[in-house]
Amino acid sequence: MDPAEEARFLILAAQREGNRQLAQGLRPLGVTPAQAEVLRLLAERQPLSMSGLGTLLVCESGANPSRLVDRLVTAGLVRREESSRDRRHVELSLTPAGHETARSVAAVEAELHSRIAAAATGQDLDAVLGFLRTLVAGQSAGEAVALRAGRATGATGAR
Repeated sequence: MDPAEEARFLILAAQREGNRQLAQGLRPLGVTPAQAEVLRLLAERQPLSMSGLGTLLVCESGANPSRLVDRLVTAGLVRREESSRDRRHVELSLTPAGHETARSVAAVEAELHSRIAAAATGQDLDAVLGFLRTLVAGQSAGEAVALRAGRATGATGAR
């Protein structure tokens, strides 16, 4: 196996294992990793338009995550309201139950991030991050991460 192929499979394995651990931690909360990402984004940046949310999502491809949001609205965690700036658009925000669930999601994520940080002890994490940023540069998921990390250039369109 050449190094590029091994890197590809290790990235896939790390993603799958991280998602499995996250899903396991979220199961008692009744949300999926994709739903958890929406809740956390809204907790940090609400209100967001549907397209603004789509721009920031890493878990879902495409700029219109309406089915994902529909499930959260049905669960009573997210509310849709007419935009105060443009009645043709909706703004998404958390309900009180959504705020509570987002706080619980943050705790689950913090535990996972702690395990990742422990695994990175003694490693050159800056080099790994640089490689991964280069690998996803110019791709929608890479741009979403850059926007969320405050490294993107230009307008975000996130609101």
